[in-house]
Amino acid sequence: MRLISGAALCLTMAGVLSPAYALTQQELVAKLESAGYSQVGEMKSTAEGIVVKAVKDGKEVQIVVDSSGQIKERR
Repeated sequence: MRLISGAALCLTMAGVLSPAYALTQQELVAKLESAGYSQVGEMKSTAEGIVVKAVKDGKEVQIVVDSSGQIKERR
């Protein structure tokens, strides 16, 4: 496990893996919660980034976390 984590870190630093994909699921949930989202649920990797269902301000939203780690709500 430690070897895999180290390899992912090296690939991220080399630019092979993007920061969003290098985040663990727990880290991604924490990032979204700190941005004001709750009830973070289903996550799906797409060409656009990681698509996540969550709730913000009492409304269900779909979020995309792109390869740079930027959070965008889908409309």
